[in-house]
Amino acid sequence: MLVPRVMVAVTLARTPLASRWASERWDAVAVEPLADSAALDEVPAASSSDGGSRWRYAAFAVELHRSEAEGYHLNITAPLPKAFVMLRAAEDGRDPPLRPKLVTVSYNEAARMLDGGEQVDAVPLPPAMLEWLRPFVALHYKPEPKKKMRRNDPFADGAFRRDPGTGH
Repeated sequence: MLVPRVMVAVTLARTPLASRWASERWDAVAVEPLADSAALDEVPAASSSDGGSRWRYAAFAVELHRSEAEGYHLNITAPLPKAFVMLRAAEDGRDPPLRPKLVTVSYNEAARMLDGGEQVDAVPLPPAMLEWLRPFVALHYKPEPKKKMRRNDPFADGAFRRDPGTGH
């Protein structure tokens, strides 16, 4: 079975800070689907404006898997659907100090990455990706059936029943 996939570019932004503890902050600020595979470069493109810098990385595949259908459903039904970008520290010491490593559109997968100690930035999900995601969720997401809740009733099994004949 073919895995639905879209190639995306991730934009990181450097924001100068007026703080004694840090001079700058790096965040993922955008994810955009790529129209053609010719734009798949491994070398980031940099641009500068108003003291900040932006770096664009264009070689990430967002794949959809049936096992993540619940996470996709949670995302598309949220008031502001997001794409989640996992960032890791760069090992070569050059700018930017953080590099995108993975992009997902599953709330559950992003939560697992955060639980594992990874840095994950949420960015707005582009409308084209939202429309790409909706049919997959409609086809594969099946809510779990509601289960009857049983109260914790200590008298239900008769263990604490008084015997009318003995007074106990």
